[in-house]
Amino acid sequence: MPIELSTEHGKVAISDEVIATLAGSAALDCYGLVGMSSRKQLKDGIAELLGRDNFTRGVEVKQEDGKTVIDLYIIVMYGTKISEVAHNIQNKVRYVLNDVLGLQVDRINIIVQGVRVSR
Repeated sequence: MPIELSTEHGKVAISDEVIATLAGSAALDCYGLVGMSSRKQLKDGIAELLGRDNFTRGVEVKQEDGKTVIDLYIIVMYGTKISEVAHNIQNKVRYVLNDVLGLQVDRINIIVQGVRVSR
C-alpha cells in the first residue's frame, strides 16, 4: 500500500519498496552494521545475510493508525555496542527519509537477528 503525501502541487504516492530501499541503503552507511537480514525466522539459529541487491527484504514498511512504522532486521558487527548501533541507524534512517521524501516516520524498530564475528 503506497504512502500518499500531499503537497501544494498535488499528491505524491510513494511505494513501500521505494521507502524500504532508501531505509536499507541509509542503514548500511552506519558503522557497526554488517548487513540486512531476512525478515523470515531464523533457520537453524543462523541469520541469512542479504546482499546489497536484495537488502529491502530486511526492511518492512507498515501503516498503523495512519502512522508510518519501519522495521529493520539487521546483523551487527561483534564488539560494537548494539544499542548505539541501533540508535545511529534509527537517526540516519529518519533523517534520510525526511530529507529525500519529506516523510515523517513515527517509529523505527530495530530487530537484531545476529552478530557477525570477523575472522
